[in-house]
Amino acid sequence: MIKETYAKCYRLSEKYNGYISTSELLREGLTNRQIAQFVSCGMLEKVCYGIYWFSCADYSKPCDYKAIEICRSNPRAVICADSACFYQGLIETEPPAVSVATRRDDRSKIAMSFPVTRHYYSGNGFSEHQKTVNTDFGQYAVYDIERSVCDCIRFKDTIDDDIFCLVIERYRQQETAKDRLICYAEKLHALNQVKKYI
Repeated sequence: MIKETYAKCYRLSEKYNGYISTSELLREGLTNRQIAQFVSCGMLEKVCYGIYWFSCADYSKPCDYKAIEICRSNPRAVICADSACFYQGLIETEPPAVSVATRRDDRSKIAMSFPVTRHYYSGNGFSEHQKTVNTDFGQYAVYDIERSVCDCIRFKDTIDDDIFCLVIERYRQQETAKDRLICYAEKLHALNQVKKYI
């Protein structure tokens, strides 16, 4: 591959600031063969179907890259439960798998290079208590703390025991938000479950 092509990939890494889609690469004049060569030589990392990261760039992935990449893979996905607690700073230990919420009728694949636990939601409850986190490398949706603690309790069997205990311990130290947690638990029909732990 000629030096000018490598230089073009580097220039694109500055223009697109981290992530780029296959369609954007093609629109910038690269061929499918060149894209495959960039991946094989380590200039591009394939994140998921149709999304790449510029490994040749002068910057590193952000600490919340997993959340960003999941929501680039499926823009309708929401980071939930223990992972939402981690990304919002309730706990400092990263869960071994990223917990992701999608609508029950969403059949889009979320095939990542790291473990993902998917939870399917139905009804209006899916959209409530979400917030959008904007970063220099993209955005992702995440549930707020109280909703996430409720979900940790509801999904306890799918969450690492140590992480679950840490979430409950840290949340108990926050005196001001317990009324909101009880309110959320009632809406999610999880009040009896939540009262066991909080």
